[in-house]
Amino acid sequence: MLALEHVAVRYSGRPVLRDVNFTLRPGEIVAYLGANGAGKTTTMKVLTGLAPPDFGRVLFEGRDISDDPLVYRRRLGYVPETAEVYPFLSGREYLVLAGRLRGLPESAVQRRADELLELLDLQHHRHQSLDAYSKGMRQKVLIASALLHDPDVLLLDEPLSGLDVSAVLVMKSLLRRLAARGRAILYSTHLLEVAERLCERVLVLHGGRVVADGSVESLRELRQSPSLEAAFSSWLLDDVPEQTAARIISAVAGPCEPAA
Repeated sequence: MLALEHVAVRYSGRPVLRDVNFTLRPGEIVAYLGANGAGKTTTMKVLTGLAPPDFGRVLFEGRDISDDPLVYRRRLGYVPETAEVYPFLSGREYLVLAGRLRGLPESAVQRRADELLELLDLQHHRHQSLDAYSKGMRQKVLIASALLHDPDVLLLDEPLSGLDVSAVLVMKSLLRRLAARGRAILYSTHLLEVAERLCERVLVLHGGRVVADGSVESLRELRQSPSLEAAFSSWLLDDVPEQTAARIISAVAGPCEPAA
């Protein structure tokens, strides 16, 4: 359904993505893993069309997304890493605006906005301005906005950030049901346990390149690791995490010289 072909991006002359290639197929949830600065968020921006690549292209159902970006974005749902919203709008106003921008009929916009606010436990705050919302509440609004038009592709950049336990459980079940309905989901996260339990396939980004692409089981076997976390560590970390943790303790726990 969605494919990156030889995508490269540079910022201020520095390469961020280097010849990235992968496909996202209907009905699968793909974990997108990598250390901070690996290029995961840049990839998301390229996939949404917000940051065109310096080289390569993004294809949706075989067509370059730049050929008709409006049609493509109407079939796309995106939850960004940072919950940037219009703070002067209420939660309901934000969803209504999102639905109208997606070209939904007015009756559907109004009905879906109210239903999603209720299902995400925001009905009592629907008329409050978003600047009064907590981080988790704003995250729920972004998730509702991404789902409002029933998109074919979901791009999720740390979607569970700030959510309470009950909302996290709802999201996990929701993503499985969406995948069962044939939706294609790319899930960027640092929560390796969630990725291991939720996703059928894993992409590992390191140094701007995809260094691994396969099922959770195959990647564990390839690295001869008992868990996805251990496999991930063996790919990306130059030092054993326990050793780094011990060195941090040593750095802060030593005696301090008195100030001169």
